[in-house]
Amino acid sequence: MERKQEENHASCLGCRLAGGQEPAEIVYEDERITALLDIAPLNGGHVLLLPKRHALDLDGLHPEDLQALNETSVRIARVLKRMYAPDGITTMSNGGLFNDLGHVHLHVFPRYQGDGFGWREPAAPRGTDVPNRVIRDRLAELLASE
Repeated sequence: MERKQEENHASCLGCRLAGGQEPAEIVYEDERITALLDIAPLNGGHVLLLPKRHALDLDGLHPEDLQALNETSVRIARVLKRMYAPDGITTMSNGGLFNDLGHVHLHVFPRYQGDGFGWREPAAPRGTDVPNRVIRDRLAELLASE
């Protein structure tokens, strides 16, 4: 498959994984996306989806790459359901400081009741003192101007 190396960053682990320069258990690949097994899976079948074109976060993706990422995540989820018969599928992306690859990626993995993975409430939530209607109005205003 033709690689778009000129669009990748040689120092970026995610670019190297997506471009085939690092060892990986690749389960799917097309011209925009590489899907591979996570090296530290939360459950069996934990897949990472990486766009081949570099971006740090979802909001930095080209629209075509975002569409391909979403479409591939649906395909992977469908196959994981057939393969593992889980209680559910989790799809998530960690951005900014929480993106440990320095390259946007999506986790897709099977979930089971009692598997121990879950949402943890922050010790000191931020912004929860602002009424939802105020947040709603500000978000709507910013989205309208986007």
